[in-house]
Amino acid sequence: MTEEPGEERSSTDPPEAPRHLAHTWEEARLAAFEAATPIPAGPVPLHLALGRRLDQDVAALQDMPHYASSAMDGWAVNGTGPWILAEPGTRLAPHQASPIVTGGLIPPGGKAVLRSESAVPGKDEDGLPVLMTGGSARPGEPRNGQHIRKAGEEALAGDVLVKAGAKLNPAHLALAALAGYDELQVQGKPLVRLLLTGSEVIDQGVPVPGQVRDTFGPQLPAVVEMLGGIAGEQQRIGDSYDEWLAALEDVVPEAPGAPDLPADVVITTGGTGRSGTDHLRQAVAELGGRLVIDGIAMRPGHPAVLAELPDGRFVLGLPGNPLAAMMALVTVGAPLLAALGHGSLDEVQEVPCGSMIEPDPGRTRLVPFRLLYGMASPAQHTGPGMMRGLASADGVMVVPPHGVQLGELVPAVALPWGPPIPAAAGSAGKGKPRSAARQGRTGPKPAADGPVDWSALLG
Repeated sequence: MTEEPGEERSSTDPPEAPRHLAHTWEEARLAAFEAATPIPAGPVPLHLALGRRLDQDVAALQDMPHYASSAMDGWAVNGTGPWILAEPGTRLAPHQASPIVTGGLIPPGGKAVLRSESAVPGKDEDGLPVLMTGGSARPGEPRNGQHIRKAGEEALAGDVLVKAGAKLNPAHLALAALAGYDELQVQGKPLVRLLLTGSEVIDQGVPVPGQVRDTFGPQLPAVVEMLGGIAGEQQRIGDSYDEWLAALEDVVPEAPGAPDLPADVVITTGGTGRSGTDHLRQAVAELGGRLVIDGIAMRPGHPAVLAELPDGRFVLGLPGNPLAAMMALVTVGAPLLAALGHGSLDEVQEVPCGSMIEPDPGRTRLVPFRLLYGMASPAQHTGPGMMRGLASADGVMVVPPHGVQLGELVPAVALPWGPPIPAAAGSAGKGKPRSAARQGRTGPKPAADGPVDWSALLG
């Protein structure tokens, strides 16, 4: 559950001496995206198809409805009244009627449906029981075809009901069921298994010294879904190598109701450092896997690991600290899941920075920010093991190693649960915020350099 030495530094500590890491932040994103190919389309049961992208048109297998039915409770009738009563389901001769319920099959010879409230019992001249119009019946009721749902009035056999490419919603699934489908052919979507580690982690109650509450169980399944994956089984193991190895080599079904679907991606937490209790790399090697990404020149989250096993599964190793893990997930997990799920690599936007951020040679820094007056101001409480700052953030600044000046445009990415990054102002003011004088305002001059103290606004 520990980061490599140096991960816990605060933003006020002096920069560490740079050390070589295999990938820059940009290279890591691209490597994760290019490592995967889209999962082929396949059939899934209707109850698992919600939110999936349809790969083939859904066409009507037969007329819908496939038989003429009653739109009302009442009587199926042939001709004008009064009507002689017949047994339900028998062919109706002229001037005959039989009882019918809403959705009931119109019997042979049935020409219309007389509503229950428009019918009254009576007797003919011979004293035999007959059915007559009355009650709330209107003149001429029922007309031929009245209150009958005709076969094929919703769709004819072969009509396209849902076009390929649609993101399936509950109404789509109901329509497919109505048409007689049990499965739908959908684009591939990565199924993700969550492997949570740490013997000191508890999932209930207030932790005592030496314990920490689980932050991954409550958030990772939801974030996986937001990134386009399917959250599968969640498993917790201890810190021993044997537990790591057994958990990674175990290919088990992960989706409830779909016993033939093993995970496409295994996300682990912790174990990505270089200490004797960090076993991810060794387990991957013993299973014959290869490392796609082995550390990223960024903080927090630099010990992140992406590996591919011989059976095609990817293993995404997140650092053990909560914020560091989320930054690694945004950097590596998002493009990986996008590639597997037929998506694209999101473009990095730019926002004007509301503070000066010092250089940190050799490292990209991921800084959660709040948008204040149109500028991105670094959020407070953003240590690698903290969640408070991220919980209130509007996005993440990607601060280059050379730092950023006040008002300068800086790359930024959206949070999986947040709104898109707003477009920056036009290039005319790029890197040069308008002064109070140019805006026709008066007031104190801003500080020449140094961070802007917006702590009262950040809370």
